Amino acid sequence: MADTIMVAGGAGYIGSHMVHQLIEEGYDVVIVDNLSTGHRRAVNPKARFYEGDTRDLDFLNQVFERENIQAVIHMDAFSIVPESVKNPLKYFDNNVIGMVKLFEAMQQHAIHYLIFSSTAATFGQPKKTPVADSAPQEPINPYGESKLMMEQMMKWVDQAYGIKSVALRYFNAAGALEDGSIGEDHNPETHLIPIILRTAMGEQDTLKIYGNDYNTPDGTNVRDYVHIIDLAQAHILALKYLQAGNPSDAFNLGSSTGFSVQEIVAAAREVTQKPIPAEFAPRRGGDPDTLVADSSRAKKVLGWKPKYDNIHDIIQTAWTWKQKHPQGYQDK
Repeated sequence: MADTIMVAGGAGYIGSHMVHQLIEEGYDVVIVDNLSTGHRRAVNPKARFYEGDTRDLDFLNQVFERENIQAVIHMDAFSIVPESVKNPLKYFDNNVIGMVKLFEAMQQHAIHYLIFSSTAATFGQPKKTPVADSAPQEPINPYGESKLMMEQMMKWVDQAYGIKSVALRYFNAAGALEDGSIGEDHNPETHLIPIILRTAMGEQDTLKIYGNDYNTPDGTNVRDYVHIIDLAQAHILALKYLQAGNPSDAFNLGSSTGFSVQEIVAAAREVTQKPIPAEFAPRRGGDPDTLVADSSRAKKVLGWKPKYDNIHDIIQTAWTWKQKHPQGYQDK
């Protein structure tokens, strides 16, 4: 019988692709999501869906009592950097307290495996690039700080209760399922590629590029983009790694290639064949110059082999979703 995996945040952008990949690989899936940022229409019909909040221990206990869950994939944190700078308590409440309650419920129901969506934001302004798994973690915004607190919690929970975990630190998740059936739909949208594609569709006149005085070759931020399905695949490999009896660990997930904002805009112009007008705007708070992953340990230890290693291919999948769903999930 297939293992039952709970995906917390399974109606969100990353979570919905995670659920798709688990089902593709024969897992039985339970989704928990409060739909604060997720979409009911992103919920996979082949999974069982429970609407509720991971900060609600009674709700979690009901789910765990009803379902025979073997492992949890945790993807339901808030993740907007500028918002976290303006409203840090919202982030510590949802992200950190949500993790405490989830661990309490897992401990009560003897669930021993957690795969956690962490982030490159835990590293802050890295001293060296590409960023190794072992690089110093010094967040420069409350979002990154909240995720680091969650990672630290995992270490002590393992020591106390034997709940094994893997933290997967994403750099920039991008793209969509190739058939365009699910994709990225945030409100407000803060991720670069979907904002570029909105401009390509004519939904806004001009793309704003925040800052052109960063310490990078062309003055715009450099980021590492990794396709959403490759990320999902890494979670399944991490789960198998833990189930094989390996110790808790943390891995960076990225393409190991950096692209500046201007380079991404140029690639999007090629993919969409649209002009995509752009203008510079002031920097945003909490944005590091360059974030590029060293993902060599994930490849070596987990056997991770990213399929999408071309930025044009990644943007193409996002463009397919955008063309099929100009208004996101609202237009179904």
